[in-house]
Amino acid sequence: MQRIVVLGGGESGTGAAVLAKVKGFDVFLSDNGKIKEEHAARLKEYGIPFEEEGHSMEKICIADEVIKSPGIPDTAPLIIALNARGVSVISEIEFAGRYDNSKKICVTGSNGKTTTTSLIYYLLKNAGLNVGLAGNIGQSYAYQVATEKHDIYVLEISSFQLDGMYEFRADIAVLLNITPDHLDRYGNQMQNYINSKFRITRNMAKEDCFIFCSDDEITIEHLNRIIIQAQKLPFSQKSVVEQGACVEGDKMCVRYGDSNYEMFLHELALQGKHNIYNSMAAAITGKIMNITNSTIREALTTFKGVEHRMEKVLSVGGVMYINDSKATNVNSTWYALESIKTPIVLILGGTDKGNDYSPISDLVKEKVRAIVCLGVDNRKIHDYFGDKVAEIHDTRSADEAVKIAASIAKKGDTVLLSPSCASFDLFKNYEDRGRQFKAAVKNL
Repeated sequence: MQRIVVLGGGESGTGAAVLAKVKGFDVFLSDNGKIKEEHAARLKEYGIPFEEEGHSMEKICIADEVIKSPGIPDTAPLIIALNARGVSVISEIEFAGRYDNSKKICVTGSNGKTTTTSLIYYLLKNAGLNVGLAGNIGQSYAYQVATEKHDIYVLEISSFQLDGMYEFRADIAVLLNITPDHLDRYGNQMQNYINSKFRITRNMAKEDCFIFCSDDEITIEHLNRIIIQAQKLPFSQKSVVEQGACVEGDKMCVRYGDSNYEMFLHELALQGKHNIYNSMAAAITGKIMNITNSTIREALTTFKGVEHRMEKVLSVGGVMYINDSKATNVNSTWYALESIKTPIVLILGGTDKGNDYSPISDLVKEKVRAIVCLGVDNRKIHDYFGDKVAEIHDTRSADEAVKIAASIAKKGDTVLLSPSCASFDLFKNYEDRGRQFKAAVKNL
């Protein structure tokens, strides 16, 4: 019996372990940290042996194949040791894909992944299709493959998940954009990160579709250097495209084959330049999937958005509070600042991932009244923005940050949590940061 070892006991790892068990493998799961109660309960339910708070090399190195959590870098000593022994190390997505013959719509990009994935899922669900939502969002893809049956999956796939994919093939791949992010995981080499994102096009055939933003210079530059078999469908707000989607006047126009769809931009549920791109990608996918124009329109006008992504929390004393905790890189914060039309008190900071703040410099000077830092080490923010805003404050909790922001903001302003940074210095994750922010706002 082949032995599969799963590294990491989170949502992805436990799902992969269950699928391996269901498929008859000898399975062992190992986590360097503490495994959440709900995940440990699932492993016990399926009779899967596991260990936590440390790795036993003798149990791991006898694996025929290892499924690695996306959070574990390739530079981890354990992964280097496995590679040296010639043990195959793959991602949960790669493993689950072997046992799934559904149609796969895969979405990646530095920004907008969760929104676009959720929007496509909402669109297909509204069309009455049997569709699952997985990947970097919701319940593990492997667990769903083990326990349910869907005709279609919409998968949000991060670069870390793409790195462990080899044979997996997307029927429809969406690449939204590429901006510097996670460079600490890629040897601070932008090209390594670009190569990682383009792995979403691996193994695609002529009958598949690749949807991409032709306004994104990094994407286009790389696309011009490689060969992709799939049909290419660009979306753009700057130029007219014959197949794909573009903006003409005040309308979004979508063309696929002989079929057209258009709607006024002001009708879109998600507003802001970045959300027009996300809506275009979803609309093209809808056309490829033969969804009717009326269903596409209904989805694009009624979609409610994603928690922690430009989420309006509450208006208190004429000040709007917006939770954009999912903005863990500078480019995400650029989109947030670009879409807000009022003066802003900006809550920024956390674990820096090698951030270059210059892309938001002009928007901060133009729109931001004050910066409230929410992080352990805020020196970089002080150094960069010290001469660009009237005041900068340091805080160590969501509660403190909200109180100080509220004391600065004036009627008609927006208090925006859009940190540009990871959350792990003060919070469990960006969701925890966003929820603590929302709770603090409701306590004002």
